[in-house]
Amino acid sequence: MATEGVPAAREALLRRMYEVFATDERDAFAAATGATWIGDAARAGRLAELLLERGVYVIGFSYPVVPQGQARIRVQLSAAHSTADVNRAVDAFVAARAELAG
Repeated sequence: MATEGVPAAREALLRRMYEVFATDERDAFAAATGATWIGDAARAGRLAELLLERGVYVIGFSYPVVPQGQARIRVQLSAAHSTADVNRAVDAFVAARAELAG
């Protein structure tokens, strides 16, 4: 079941230039699990580490789970996540990406 936070998270990430897509292709990002496109496996892994350091637990995955060069970060929300939780996670994505970029 989708949560109200899922569309908010998607829109916030999109505004901050992340490519976000649904794991459930039948209903774009209606599922509580979505992913952000990273591309490079090492960058996806490092981004997941940086997010964990900021208190946001995500899963980085890459080849052979997805085609080579299409590494992603899996994001999962639940009804227990508040709007403040979603905003904190989005802010963590932005800060982690900035750190990753150097």
